[in-house]
Order: sequence, then C-alpha cells, then structure tokens
Amino acid sequence: MISQNKNIYSVSSLNRAAKSLLETGLGVIWLSGEISNLTIAVSGHWYFTLKDHSAQVRCAMFKGNNYRSGFTPKHGQQVLIRGKLSLYEARGDYQLIIESMAPEGDGLLKQQFEALKCQLAGEGLFAENHKKQLPQILKRIGIITSSTGAALHDILSVLKRRDPRLQVIIYPSQVQGVGSAESVAAQIQLANARNECDVLIVGRGGGSLEDLWCFNEAIVAYAIFNSRLPIISAVGHEIDVTISDFVADIRAATPSAAAELVSQSKVFVETQLQNLLTRLKGAMSGRLQLNTHQQNLLKQKLLQHDPKHKLQQQNMQLDELSRRLLHGMGKILDQETHKQQQQQNRLLQFSPEQTVNIALQKQQQLKTRLQTAMLSKLKQSERNLQSNIAQLNTVSPLATLARGYAIVKDKKGKVTTDAASLAVGDEINVRLHEGEIKAQVL
Repeated sequence: MISQNKNIYSVSSLNRAAKSLLETGLGVIWLSGEISNLTIAVSGHWYFTLKDHSAQVRCAMFKGNNYRSGFTPKHGQQVLIRGKLSLYEARGDYQLIIESMAPEGDGLLKQQFEALKCQLAGEGLFAENHKKQLPQILKRIGIITSSTGAALHDILSVLKRRDPRLQVIIYPSQVQGVGSAESVAAQIQLANARNECDVLIVGRGGGSLEDLWCFNEAIVAYAIFNSRLPIISAVGHEIDVTISDFVADIRAATPSAAAELVSQSKVFVETQLQNLLTRLKGAMSGRLQLNTHQQNLLKQKLLQHDPKHKLQQQNMQLDELSRRLLHGMGKILDQETHKQQQQQNRLLQFSPEQTVNIALQKQQQLKTRLQTAMLSKLKQSERNLQSNIAQLNTVSPLATLARGYAIVKDKKGKVTTDAASLAVGDEINVRLHEGEIKAQVL
C-alpha cells in the first residue's frame, strides 16, 4: 500500500535539505584539532580528517584557500581552522569546508589580532583625523627599541649616512616576551613626559608573529594614540603588519625605512642653509642702509650746531651793535651842537660882555663836561667792546689754535676728528694759529 503522505523525500532532496540546514544553521565557525589522513590531490585541493581524543570530522580545503594559508599541514599537526559546515550530497557525508588554516599557536594569535583590530577601529584609534604630521625641520629623533637589536643598528647607520646632524635619544625597551608591551608603552609615556624629541620611532626587527606580539597589545596601541609626539611604527619586515602600524601616525615598512623618512639628504640641508644665508644677507643689507641713512641725518644735525656757524652769527651781532653805537653817538653830538648854536644865538641877542663872558665860561664848562662825559662814555663803550671781544676769543677756535692746537682736514677739506678715518698715504691740511701746512699720513 502506497502512503498518501506528501512529505516524502528522495535521497537527493534529503541530502540537499540537510546540506542547507548545516550551512545556514551554524555559519562560519572556528575549530581546533589534529590533522590525520591528509591527502593532497592533483588539483591542489586538500582533504583530511580533523580529530580530537574522542571524535573526528572530514574536511576539505580548496586550492584558492590553501594557497593563502602560507604553510603545508602535516599529519598529526595541531591546527586552528575557520570554515563552514556542509554536506557532500553524493555520499551523504557531512564535512567542513575550510576557508583559512594556521598552526594552532599562530592561529589563536591571529584570531586575537583580528578581534583587537575590530575593537580599536570601532573606538576610532585608526581614524585619519587623529594622525599627526611630522615637523618640517627635525632636530632630535627618539628611538624606542631594544638597545642590542639589529633595528637600532640599522636606524643609526641610515641616520649617520644621510643626516649626521640629527641628534638621537634612545629609549631602551624590551620588545619581545613577557612584559615587553608594558615596557614599550612606558617608554612612549616617558618620551612624552620629557618632551625632548621632535618624533619617535617605535619598532624592532623581523620575527615570527609571536615575536612581534607586543606591538599587537592594546596597552601599546593606547600609548601610541595618546602620544603628543608624532610616532612612526617600524615593526619587522615589509610583509609584517601589527596593530601599532594602524594606530601610529606613519607606518614604515622597516626600521631602515623609518630612518629614511626622518632624515634629510645633504643636498636638501645645503639648499635650506643657502636660503637662510640669502635671507640673512638681505637683512644685513637693509640694516646697513638704515644705519647709513641715520648717520647722514646725524651729520646734518651736527653741521647745524657747528661752533664756526655760531661764531659767524655772533660776529654779525657784534657788527650790528657797533653800528648802532656809532649811530647813537653821532646823534648825541648833533643834538649838542644844535643846542650850542641856539645858545650862541641867544647870547648875540643879549650883548652885555659880562653876560657874554659868564655865558662863555658856562659854555666852556659845559663843553668840558660834555667832552669829559663823551670821553668817559667812549672809554666805557670801548671797555665793553674789548670785554665782548675777549669773551668771544675764549670760545673761538682761533684761540684754541693759539694754545698750540691744530685743525686737520682731509684732501676734500672735511675736518677730520678720528684717525681711523684716514689711511696711510692720505694727504691732509693742518691749520695752525699762524698759517697752514700740508702733510701726508705715514
């Protein structure tokens, strides 16, 4: 009797449904186990069994995926794999389709690496807006690495060859093993606290993933992110990638490449030096022009206060006073003469001889007194004049010459007060109190 149940599966449909359930139910899984029964097909695919102490599962890893694994597994090797559970419909056997595989130690590290990378990326530690630019001119470089490692030797060799002027401060750190991550982070914090470098190079030479692991620790990533100083990550070889590379402001493929980044070639330094020298010469030229202009202004002011100029002004004032004095004396004489003439006329009007004689005597007395007064006035004026002349002579350059001094002029007639302004062989004119002589500087 044939059943009326419509949910009857064929073997093929059953296996197909089972395959769909397996592939969608678990998704991508990680699995650790030991390899056995390894078969490497001519096509390049790998087929093996993954087992532990009490169970096993068949696995297949196709050529494209096993090429990226970077190693060839061996029988009995413990591995960590990532893949999807599936079913081989032809035989009804379920199996694991492997996407990636690594030796168990490295595999766990890679899994931790990916997890931390996703976490830090989500926190924004890799964002470009947090990256700091290197200063244009670097004077001092800080290096955080092992003091005995090959990386330090490579960096110093490049710096010595390309830019020996750069100063280097080494912050020795443990870069491998237990406590190395804490050591690197502490040195980054120390360099920031001392603030004596323009940029930091953090790294080490090549090695296995486990050797480089301290640069994949969160404590180092946060120390790099919080650093005020720009940091160049230079870990391992070009193919090595660490969390530090993502967080750092600049990633260098190798420690030597980091040294190339921070060092400037001699040609660049010489060009910069030449530009600075040109600017210095321009500034000095401008300063000299300004000083020359100020010196010319001072010379003009000095000429305005020249004693010779003042003496000329005083001589002109003396001439004016002498002219006014003579004019005044002449005017007084004219007035007295006019008065005398008037008196004579009055005497002629009154002819008595006695009166005339008395008048004549009185006239003679007045004349005598007038002459005496005039002579006294003239002598007093003469004394005043001589006093003024004596005072003028005390400040006159001629009086200075009379005391044995001389006035030296160059061949252009310019008064020379500084021997440094003359050169050997220059002709000079020496004015003495009496006469002038020509001389030559020896």
